[in-house]
Amino acid sequence: MSDVQAGKNRVAIQAATGQTYGEAGKQIAAQRAVPMGGAPTDVAQTATPRPVPGTLGSLTRPTERPSEPITAGANFGAGPSAMGAGIPMPTSADASAIAEIRAIAQLYASDDLLDLLDAYGNDVQ
Repeated sequence: MSDVQAGKNRVAIQAATGQTYGEAGKQIAAQRAVPMGGAPTDVAQTATPRPVPGTLGSLTRPTERPSEPITAGANFGAGPSAMGAGIPMPTSADASAIAEIRAIAQLYASDDLLDLLDAYGNDVQ
C-alpha cells in the first residue's frame, strides 16, 4: 500500500457526476484513504489491435503465403504448431474455466454454452 501512496503516478481525486446525494463525498473519501495508482507501465502482454473491417482485402484474393501449409498454426499436420506460430495457449486457469463450462453444458445444454466451448476448443483439457 505504501508504494501506491508514495508513488508519483497517482490519479487525481475525482468523483463521478450524476450520483445520488452523498455518494460523491463517499467516493472522494475512499480515494483519499487509498489513492488510485496510475495505469501499469510494465504490462507483460499487450493486446494485438484488431483490423478495421474492410481493410484486409477481398476474401477471394490469391493467397499471400503460397508455400505455407493450410494446417500451419494447428497442433496437427504440416507446418508449425500453435506455439510455434505464436498462438497463445490456454493457461491452467483457462482450462479450469473451460472444464466448468463443459460441466455446466452437460447439465444445462444450450447453444450459447456449446458455441462458447467451440470458440475455446472442446479438446482443451
